[in-house]
Amino acid sequence: MYTQGLDQKGQANVSEIESPEQLAAFQARIDAEEKIEAKDWMPAAYRRTLIRQISQHAHSEIIGMQPEGNWLTRAPSLQRKAILLAKVQDEAGHGLYLYSAAETLGVSRDEMVQGLLDGKAKYSSIFNYPTLNWADIGAIGWLVDGAAIMNQIPLCRCSYGPYARAMIRVCKEESFHQRQGFDIMHKLCNGTDDQKAMAQDALNRWWWPSLMMFGPGDADSKHSAQSMAWKIKRFSNDELRQKFVDVTVPQAEFLGLRVPDDALVLDEESGHYRFGEIDWQEFHDVLAGNGPCNAQRMERRRSAHDDNAWVRDAARAYADKQSAKAVA
Repeated sequence: MYTQGLDQKGQANVSEIESPEQLAAFQARIDAEEKIEAKDWMPAAYRRTLIRQISQHAHSEIIGMQPEGNWLTRAPSLQRKAILLAKVQDEAGHGLYLYSAAETLGVSRDEMVQGLLDGKAKYSSIFNYPTLNWADIGAIGWLVDGAAIMNQIPLCRCSYGPYARAMIRVCKEESFHQRQGFDIMHKLCNGTDDQKAMAQDALNRWWWPSLMMFGPGDADSKHSAQSMAWKIKRFSNDELRQKFVDVTVPQAEFLGLRVPDDALVLDEESGHYRFGEIDWQEFHDVLAGNGPCNAQRMERRRSAHDDNAWVRDAARAYADKQSAKAVA
């Protein structure tokens, strides 16, 4: 029997005696590419890992609405406003899918959200950077969503069924987001000199944070090896980062933009681009809450949560009323 809740670090507490036979049988199912479903037996650590990853993914979708939402009223045309609004709505939907997937593991949405509001749970470091001009919206779509797709497509084959199925729709929608961002950059790069300079400036500022999105290098990643053994992840952080660079550099060249990395070079023998050292101190500083917009992002999230408490109260009251009618 499981007991479920969140500990002081925002991670799930699950208590059950696990025998070597159970663990071996579970790993055999994973190795056989079977999907693990919500009612199936699973190791406590597998459950905790999924709750941590899926909830952080959901938090990232919700926080990620902020830097783009900042431009909803300032997009340069009615068409661009409508496209951006649709994209931000998609991100809200992704958060909904992911919170729902995490709830199948026995943790409530209220607990997950409270973990975020209390600062116990993390979200992607990329959303702690500012959107200074319209080109930043293009860079987010092209680079940030492009990196997200690279990371998320393998999650459609995640060993946990509810997460894998949620990711199918998420990835379909993210592909449109990436195209939207590339289209913005393409228009800017084929516009005036000032517009192309805006696009280059946005690439300069978003390139390295986008590479950081994949997480620490494999040697420093705490969770990758076990997550890959459980087939929650299919590729390591460094493998995904390399795939992203290999795909994105030719796109930048097509746009006539220069990737801000003096060490970038194509290795003819391997066919991969070799790139410079990432500033991991910046990554850890942002994760620790010291990024350009960390405080602003969380202040807005907490404010929105408090301001809309009446909606949650009304929904609960309605649900209670419907339950009472059903009993009567």
